[in-house]
Amino acid sequence: MNLRSDTQTHMETILFYEKPGCQNNIRQKKILELSGHVVHSVSLLEHPWTKEELGRYLGEKVVADCFNRAAPAIKSGLVNPLDFTKDEALEAMIKEPLLIKRPLLKIGNHCIQGFDTAVLQNLINLKPVQGNEHIAEEFGSHDLNSCPHIDNSTCINKEQ
Repeated sequence: MNLRSDTQTHMETILFYEKPGCQNNIRQKKILELSGHVVHSVSLLEHPWTKEELGRYLGEKVVADCFNRAAPAIKSGLVNPLDFTKDEALEAMIKEPLLIKRPLLKIGNHCIQGFDTAVLQNLINLKPVQGNEHIAEEFGSHDLNSCPHIDNSTCINKEQ
């Protein structure tokens, strides 16, 4: 059941917090744009987060699920997402934004963490506008949530 009755035709303006250069964030934004939405990108790494604002995106999810499992500190074992309370997680994520599972999306009054197509389809249209079907299929055929870099190096260093 859709939360909006006009999801098939209504275009939204979406605030999209991303890690610049992230391949999945690029694909995710393209899917939104091909569906007719306007996407405003903001660097997740440079945004001046507060606990209150970031907490709205994390919502009531299990704290460990709010972490970016591809973050270098997590992959190396330096940070264990299971060791945090929500308050501690927010503090850690504000200090080191790479720990934040992305993207974060603000659509109207809704704050969403992650690119969950089922959640998004309840809020907005994700079907490509006429003429974009073939392009959208190409972008939608990839895993849109897992980091495609085994060693995460290209997400950290742009020169690699």
